[in-house]
Amino acid sequence: QVQLVESGGGLVQAGGSLRLSCTASEDVFSINAMGWYRQAPGRQRELVAVITKGGTTTYIDSVKGRFTISRDNAKNTVYLQMNNLKPEDTAVYYCNAFSYGVDSWGQGTQVTVSS
Repeated sequence: QVQLVESGGGLVQAGGSLRLSCTASEDVFSINAMGWYRQAPGRQRELVAVITKGGTTTYIDSVKGRFTISRDNAKNTVYLQMNNLKPEDTAVYYCNAFSYGVDSWGQGTQVTVSS
């Protein structure tokens, strides 16, 4: 399994920005896909954004135009830039790596958006 360490969560007012980071224990360019999921209290975990090995990105509709997922191969790090945050974005955000049929997860980082 890939070891993943997240950082960058916190408390922000609506309309503000945060950048989440996820550093992997191996080269991210060799991982089939990396993504960010989130889970709000009482709700199921949902995929927010994913970036494939080839660099293709996908987002859920509710964050399109506001969030950007990117990758820095030299730092083995994937980022999630979150702009124009809304209270409904409040959740624990988890980094995920999918490689050779195995899912790996980070410990999660809390994002709280106040209205």
